Amino acid sequence: MDISLNKTQRDIAKEARRFLKKECPMEFVKEMCEDERGFTEDIWKKMADMDWMAMRIPESYGGIGMDLMDLNMVLEEMGRTVFPGPFFSTILLAAEAIVASGSDAQKDRYLPGIADGNLRGTLAMNEPDGGADTDYIQMAARAEGDDFVLTGTKVSVPDAHVADVLVCAARTESGNDPNKGITLFLVDPREPGVSVSPLPTMDSTRKLCVVEFKGVRLGKESILGERHRGWGTLKQVLQRAQIGLSAECVGGAERVMEIATDYAKIRIQFNQPIGTFQAVKHRCAQMYLEAESARSLLYWGAWAQDYGDEKKAAVAASAVKSYCSETFTHNASGAIQVLGGTGFTLESEVHFYLKRAKGNEMALGDPAFHREQVMGLLQTNGIDK
Repeated sequence: MDISLNKTQRDIAKEARRFLKKECPMEFVKEMCEDERGFTEDIWKKMADMDWMAMRIPESYGGIGMDLMDLNMVLEEMGRTVFPGPFFSTILLAAEAIVASGSDAQKDRYLPGIADGNLRGTLAMNEPDGGADTDYIQMAARAEGDDFVLTGTKVSVPDAHVADVLVCAARTESGNDPNKGITLFLVDPREPGVSVSPLPTMDSTRKLCVVEFKGVRLGKESILGERHRGWGTLKQVLQRAQIGLSAECVGGAERVMEIATDYAKIRIQFNQPIGTFQAVKHRCAQMYLEAESARSLLYWGAWAQDYGDEKKAAVAASAVKSYCSETFTHNASGAIQVLGGTGFTLESEVHFYLKRAKGNEMALGDPAFHREQVMGLLQTNGIDK
């Protein structure tokens, strides 16, 4: 197992940092927080021109077919800038599901458009009673002849207000076992009976929505993958998305550490920089240690998704998501402590990172959920080293 970066990956990271430094300064982030859509078509087109949307799409559908580690180079840099917009939801939630289980017709319909930036999508999974558990899916899809009728509510759906397609998880058989009875559907948000409403959230850089389905009738051609067996696909998609979200966390954790250490060098107290005080020095050093540890774990997790076996991939995804999301929160909180009163002001950029960190920590399963998942997987048969 070699998790060191190759030249291509280093070049991707370098180019992504250059692009985002120019196109996504903090002034742009603040502007997008107040914008209803949360992104601009201009920057979306520029990203498409750089083939970022095509990185995970197979070559036969207009993509490049790159590894998850390659995409992580871009996501890390996005984390450094708290990048707003539907990139994560489109590429790691919608597109991954279609690549994993879509029919040839479904792939032909959606993947080329996603690859060239003309289509956006997301995953409608979370439900009001589900909490942080990703396997709680009870919304009903009732069979009526060859059709299915969807009725229920999905919450915390990222970027649904700008999506052209929703991957919706629903129950076609009643029960509590996620391995049985869950089916994935491709839903046009403009279908009669679908309503999308913005959800007020702490992190305004990532727009979340409530999606209501009121008797939405879908044909069998809308089924993504196998009927009643959608959990296998959904689990794989979630694992990859958890790694991608963790890449954001690593980038953000590194950036807030840099903000704190830079401030500690110039803030003078008692005629000397506060960075010379042991308490401040130790806090900054701990932030660096945690960010680098999270990066090492992230790279292993990305490798496991592409090249590890099924169990190793599952353990890696939960371990990485738990540690990296908590590291981002710890570092963002620590940066505010180093900055003192300045860190709490709206003019400071650090609070954007803390809000994103808390949002990422809860998204796709919180740390407690993932630690429980790791324990359960290890208790069954262990894991090969």
